[in-house]
Amino acid sequence: MNKPKNQTLDPQDWESMRELGHQMIDDLIDYWKGIRNEKIWRPIPEEIKKSFNESIPQEGQDPKAVYDDFKTTIFPYNKGNVHPRFFAWIQGTGTPLGTFADLMASGMNPNTTIGEHSAMYVDRQVVNWCKELMGFPSDASGILVSGGSMANITALTVARNAFGEGKIRQKGLVDYGKQLVLYCSTETHACIKKAAEILGIGSEFVRNIPVNEAFEMRSDLLRDQIEADLKLGLSPFAIVGTAGTVNTAAIDPLDELLEISREYGLWFHIDGAYGALAKLDPVYADRLKAIEEADSLAFDLHKWLYVPYEVGCTLIRDAKKHRDAFAYTPNYLLQESRGLSGGLDSINHYGFELSRGFKALKIWMSLKEHGREKYAQMIAQNNRQAEYLTQLVLENPYLELMAPTSMSITCFRMTQKGLTEEEIRNLNREILVRLQEEGIASPSSTILNGKFTLRVANVNQRTRFEDMELLVEEIVRIGLTILFGEKNN
Repeated sequence: MNKPKNQTLDPQDWESMRELGHQMIDDLIDYWKGIRNEKIWRPIPEEIKKSFNESIPQEGQDPKAVYDDFKTTIFPYNKGNVHPRFFAWIQGTGTPLGTFADLMASGMNPNTTIGEHSAMYVDRQVVNWCKELMGFPSDASGILVSGGSMANITALTVARNAFGEGKIRQKGLVDYGKQLVLYCSTETHACIKKAAEILGIGSEFVRNIPVNEAFEMRSDLLRDQIEADLKLGLSPFAIVGTAGTVNTAAIDPLDELLEISREYGLWFHIDGAYGALAKLDPVYADRLKAIEEADSLAFDLHKWLYVPYEVGCTLIRDAKKHRDAFAYTPNYLLQESRGLSGGLDSINHYGFELSRGFKALKIWMSLKEHGREKYAQMIAQNNRQAEYLTQLVLENPYLELMAPTSMSITCFRMTQKGLTEEEIRNLNREILVRLQEEGIASPSSTILNGKFTLRVANVNQRTRFEDMELLVEEIVRIGLTILFGEKNN
């Protein structure tokens, strides 16, 4: 019998691949080293966009040619969140070692869900470190996920399945017989409402409690709404407090929400996707102390731990309730006491995914490289930079602060006497776009009290205080140019 020829996707010339790998690393180092002098963002030319409509290649290319194509069509048009003046949405910068950790994780390529191998132990250690950072008990449970949205829905799944007699997982919501109700503020992240829809609660039964002038949930109105729902025969089951809203970084009155949750026997979840790690900043430690008493917590590590995308974490105080919400062992996932099928409890018993990359490695390497105290200093620095920017805004006659500054988010706009609200909106929208198109900085925007607002969210480990000065100068320069023209500026 003639055996078919063996085929592989490995390179025929390993040394050429080594040389290409070295070139990729060199290019990245040069990119990071000189990023401050680069434009933060570039518009993608139409001919480049059209190239992404080409059909799938039928034959392969030399790896160097593929990399050259990447350097021409992709690398120059990055989003920009590695740049020191990227302040849009809430997106971290990453670090060199974190990036190299992802390279090593991809090279090892383990499915970090099941089996006896080193990645499983690193994953467990990183979750334990997350518990330490947040003040959760050592016997609590946790899981690394893709980000805040998945972290929130994971926690709320546990909350739903643990409610009442804990039979909803098996028998469903209809069998329970009463409508569950979830409580959060009008400023809560949209993923909470999505989670409620996916979990069968329905967006109609997500109660968005009004906020005060600082955009924090009003606990008195929360209590009133719970009482009203009980009178209607509904079943309140969970309160979601936010540790740093996406709009303004407002911190809900977590201590009060915790007290109300205990009074009514409700699950208390904290969405700390953005702000939970501000617990490491002494200025915010007391306001975030209630995190340590929450039933569950969601937070991102690709924001304020500055690791490369993507990784978030869910922590659950009651490990049994966590496992009971997800555990399932089909015949093809039987565990043994020895061998590759031995080892730690399978991570798929604590979440939905069975296929998981080795995302823990970049956190493990990063925390070893810098240590907890360095991260505490970096988070505090971002918060002090926001306070500095606030002071610059207050001192500038052309600028108006639009919300109290909390943590590292500053909301403001340019204004001018005699302009209508619509003209002010159009002015600031144009300022925002020109800042980005000129490659100066990338804030984003939001609407506060019906008014268009520039929004600077700083979770950037490369930002300097001088960047805040430049940002204000350029906003005013561009604004005056729009209003009065280049010559009069």
